[in-house]
Amino acid sequence: MSGPVRVAAVGDIHLAPDAAGRYRGAFQALDGQADVLLLAGDLTRHGSAEEARTVAAEVAGLPVPVLAVLGNHDHQAGRPDEVAAILRDEGGVGVLEGSATVLTLAGRRVGVAGTKGFGGGFPGRCCSEFGEEEMKAFVRYSRRLAEGLHEALEGLAGCDLRIALTHFSPVPDTLAGEPLEIYPFLGSYLLAEAIDAGGADLAVHGHAHAGTERGLTTGGVPVRNVAQPVIRHAFALYELDGDARRPL
Repeated sequence: MSGPVRVAAVGDIHLAPDAAGRYRGAFQALDGQADVLLLAGDLTRHGSAEEARTVAAEVAGLPVPVLAVLGNHDHQAGRPDEVAAILRDEGGVGVLEGSATVLTLAGRRVGVAGTKGFGGGFPGRCCSEFGEEEMKAFVRYSRRLAEGLHEALEGLAGCDLRIALTHFSPVPDTLAGEPLEIYPFLGSYLLAEAIDAGGADLAVHGHAHAGTERGLTTGGVPVRNVAQPVIRHAFALYELDGDARRPL
């Protein structure tokens, strides 16, 4: 018999060797509390291999599956592929980028699609693919990652529940509290379009440390900002039932 799916999620933990073990105890206690742990990017401080190994040790052997996307901090050293490989090989983490995975949780087929995402802003205050080549490249990169998320979500059409996992925000709602001037660098409406078109039931992101936890896409998908400075715990916990769009 199927029941509600319990999703634990956190982003922006920014681990390095001097913070090893900070979340380990809380993560080990997930057994019985959650069915899956989602990590919404900025797992390291500067994207070094040493920091990635600290994150991997934090989540290795947990009693629930762990899925993640990388964030901008995880790209800082210019070695995101190495960071992802360490998380996979040493931590058993499923790292998503324009890709998806399907898990059986609480008797349901749950698909999780992920991308780091990128900025660009929101309707009325967004960048456009016009002018200098640098601006065009900025918008094209954001669009490419959003399209990857859309395709990954569409590939989960046979699932009972679909979750979109990103680092950058898909909506301005969860940025409330951040300076308006930096909204274009915190997220993009292109992600929300991908989430709505792809049929997600829940969207989870990080990145906005001074933002707000709860938001909604135009299509009615609940959005949750799980940046650790926002949720102020080792993880936030949400439940998805058959109707899906009523997370706790």
